[in-house]
Amino acid sequence: MVRTGIGIRTAQQGNERLTGQIHVYDGEGKGKSQVALGVVLRSIGLGIQNFMESRVLLLRFLKGPGRTYDEDAAIEALQRGFPHLIDQVRTGRAEFFGPEEITKFDKQEAQRGWDVAKGAIASGLYSVVVLDEINPVLDLGLLSIDEVAKTLRNKPDHLEIIATGRGAPQPLLDVANLHSEMKPQPKPEGIEGIEGIEIYTGSGKGKSTSALGKALQAIGRGISQDFSHRVLIIQWLKGGNGYTEDAAIAALRKIYPNLVDHQRCGRDAIVWRGQQQEIDYVEAERGWEIARTAIASGLYKTIILDELNPTVDLELLPEEPILQALLRKPRGTEVIITGRCKNRPAYFELASTHSEVFNHKHYAEKGIDLKRGVDF
Repeated sequence: MVRTGIGIRTAQQGNERLTGQIHVYDGEGKGKSQVALGVVLRSIGLGIQNFMESRVLLLRFLKGPGRTYDEDAAIEALQRGFPHLIDQVRTGRAEFFGPEEITKFDKQEAQRGWDVAKGAIASGLYSVVVLDEINPVLDLGLLSIDEVAKTLRNKPDHLEIIATGRGAPQPLLDVANLHSEMKPQPKPEGIEGIEGIEIYTGSGKGKSTSALGKALQAIGRGISQDFSHRVLIIQWLKGGNGYTEDAAIAALRKIYPNLVDHQRCGRDAIVWRGQQQEIDYVEAERGWEIARTAIASGLYKTIILDELNPTVDLELLPEEPILQALLRKPRGTEVIITGRCKNRPAYFELASTHSEVFNHKHYAEKGIDLKRGVDF
C-alpha cells in the first residue's frame, strides 16, 4: 500500500545552542503552567546527566497561599526530589479578580514578585527562571510592561526565561524568542468527553513538555497522599539514545522508583509517510500492546502516550483499538495523548480536554540551534 503525505521528525541532530531564549506560552487552553514544569524537569535531568547542577526559580504570580493549584503537587515532587535545585516564590492573593477589582495589595504583591525576578535574573545563579502567570499581571497593568520587556531583553546570555498565562501583551511578545498559544478545541455538539482523557496537539512547542508536567503532578499527588499514584510514560517515534526526557525520567525513577515506569519505541530517525519500514510498524504495535494492557489494568493513575497522534497519522497503528481501549479505561486513570497530526483521529472526540498548540514564533525559524533540556 502506497502512503503519501506528511513526515514526522522524531529526532534532533546537529549543534546545540548555548544562548538562553525567552519563551511565552499563552492562550485560553490548558497546559501553560504544565509546559513550564516540563522545561524545569528537562533542565534538571540534563544537569544530572552532565554532572552540572541546573538551578531553577519558580516565581508564581497571582497564586498566593490559601488556594490550591494543579501544579502545587508537581512542585512538591520537584522540591522533595531536588531540594537544592528548586526555589519557589508565590505572590498575590488566592482569589480571582478583574481589572475593576484591583487593590493596593495586588499592586504591592506584583511588585514584590517582580523585584525577586529582577534580582534572580541579574544574579546569574539560575539556569531557568519561570515567571508563571506574569502575562495576566501585565495585562491587568500591575507592572510596567516596558520595564519587564527591557529587563528580559538584557538578561544574561545563558538564562532561559519561561513566561506563562493568558493575555500576553504585545511588548512581551515582541521581545520573546518563542511564542506558543494554547487554544481549547470545541467539541462537536451533543458529544461529551470522558473525564481523564487529555489531548495536546498542534504545530507549536509544548505538547510533550506539558505531558511531563502532568507526570510531575501525578507523582506529587501520590507523595501527598498514599504513594499509589503510579505513572507510565510511553514514547513512540523516539528510539535510540540522547533524548533529554530520558535523563529527567531516569532521575525521577531513581528518587521515586515505585511510581514511574517508562517505555520507548521506534527508530531514532525521521519517519516519512510512504517510506515507513517494517520495524516502524513492529515498534508501534509493541508500544501499543504495553499501553493497552496498562490502561486496562487500572494500576496507573496517569498514563502518558507521547507522540501517539503522529504514530496514528502515519498509519503505523489503527484508530479503532485505541478508541475502544479509551472507552473502557478505568474511571480513576488519566490518559494524556500528545503529538501533532494532519488528520484528526476518531478518539479525539473522547477527550474532556483538547488543547491545540499554535506556533506564532520560534527561534529555530531564525536558524538558532535547538538546546537539549529545553527544546528536546
